[in-house]
Amino acid sequence: MRTVARSTSKAGAMAAEPAPSAVAVPPAAAGVDLAEADSHIPPMSTAAPPRHPEKIHKPVNPSPRKPAWIRVRAPTSDAHAETRALMRGRNLHTVCEEAACPNIGECWARKHATVMILGAICTRACAFCNVATGKPGAVDPFEPENVAMTAATMELKHMVITSVDRDDLDDGGADQFVRCITLIRQKAAETTVEVLTPDFRHKDGALEAVIAAGPDVFNHNLETVPRLYPTIRPGARYFHSLRLLDRAKDLAPSIFTKSGIMVGLGEDRGEVLQVMDDLRSARVDFLTIGQYLQPTPHHAAVARFVTPDEFADYKRIAEAKGFLMVASSPLTRSSYHADRDFATMRAARLAASAGS
Repeated sequence: MRTVARSTSKAGAMAAEPAPSAVAVPPAAAGVDLAEADSHIPPMSTAAPPRHPEKIHKPVNPSPRKPAWIRVRAPTSDAHAETRALMRGRNLHTVCEEAACPNIGECWARKHATVMILGAICTRACAFCNVATGKPGAVDPFEPENVAMTAATMELKHMVITSVDRDDLDDGGADQFVRCITLIRQKAAETTVEVLTPDFRHKDGALEAVIAAGPDVFNHNLETVPRLYPTIRPGARYFHSLRLLDRAKDLAPSIFTKSGIMVGLGEDRGEVLQVMDDLRSARVDFLTIGQYLQPTPHHAAVARFVTPDEFADYKRIAEAKGFLMVASSPLTRSSYHADRDFATMRAARLAASAGS
């Protein structure tokens, strides 16, 4: 290789380097096999980031085998495929998919899906939840329009809107809920609206804004008994969630309020009955109780599978305590049969009013 001679002056003292017109000779000239060298370079990773980075190094928590009453069939219907295509076409997420709901096949076959707004990344890391955890992206300004158009296209009688927790936003995402409700009223006036919101912890005015938008049902889940909050729902506070539900009734006495818990996480019967009493004290109308199912081996383990007879007993007791509506079964989820249950709850209130 032709090089410039080394300068003997102090200012020019430097190692020999290729002349401007020189071309460096590749290592192959020295007998290196480039193909062989390339074979030792690991391929660039195309794997998606971990869904639950905070749980990667946690121990595996084995759960007991699912009993027969928990088994569900894989979704295969044409209506399921159509619902999925519609959601993807509108660039919408669903909690049905993100939370790995066992009822997705049945609900989507009926073209009923719960839209999850504000993205698919949650700022919390609850031990029971399958929704991805991490740093969320920007809020989609077109999302409320897409939600409303979906309600109109599907001719929904009842639509459930939930969201990830967005602790990174000043209002916790309340304005996006407001815009969704407002646009549904404009584009699908016959559709009743149920919102399942986060706790809006440290977000002054967020609840007030959502209630002022006029949803038909305000839902916020307690998820579990207070004793288990530090391990199961560490980013939330039981009594804050309870006050949120009570405050919703203060703001709009005629609104239907709803909350739900999972069982099988290690709670005892007395604790479940105490949660019922707390919710009735907060004037909650509708209670849902369902079996906790472990999303991955690194999530909280299933302590036990509650039997259908026990769920029936919880339903009987809750109804005796004064709830307008109770859904209690192994596969009950917050929005499972929400359209049908809303109609039943509204009829129950009308009947109670007529009898008083």
